[in-house]
Amino acid sequence: MKIRDTPEEWDVVASKEHFGGRVIEVRTDTVRMPREQVADRDYVVHPGSVAVVALDADERVLLIRQYRHPARHLLWELPAGLRDVQGESLVAGAARELAEEAGYRAETWHTLVDLYTSPGMSNERIRVFLARDLTKIPEGENGFVHQHEEIDMPVEWVPLPDAVEKALMGMIHNSPAVAGILAAYAASVEGFALLRPADAPEE
Repeated sequence: MKIRDTPEEWDVVASKEHFGGRVIEVRTDTVRMPREQVADRDYVVHPGSVAVVALDADERVLLIRQYRHPARHLLWELPAGLRDVQGESLVAGAARELAEEAGYRAETWHTLVDLYTSPGMSNERIRVFLARDLTKIPEGENGFVHQHEEIDMPVEWVPLPDAVEKALMGMIHNSPAVAGILAAYAASVEGFALLRPADAPEE
């Protein structure tokens, strides 16, 4: 058997929206199952996200710390954000988030890994990019105003092997950060030669 996720859509015989917020919706679909059974499935409708493993010339990864209210934690994360700009490509969105949240640009971009964050309860997809050949955006040129949880976010450069150790020791919990750090470390073994291009299609 070929190990590869494939698109599939079972018949939805009824659908009800319970909540519609600024970012997400909560919905119940009645889905036709095998042998003509039906079952209700509750889930969160999400626009999707992008995240960036920014790796400098010394193979240090850029991490930011942000408060996440549902988790009641300050989490070490990758620069990341919603797919909320109409017509913006995924890599352009990732570049925007890297600039806004961390104040860096990158010359070299690759697709690192694609994730469903919690496919049993949400349709959220995250594409994690690898960004290299970084330059700092000059002070005052960025123009982005941080608000809410993004105010005073600390930025740390962590050697990639140390970041892997912290993920494996349970010191980093954010799912795209853990996946991105481990994927970047694995990809580094082949000198990042096996990575997909930045504009690789989502499957």
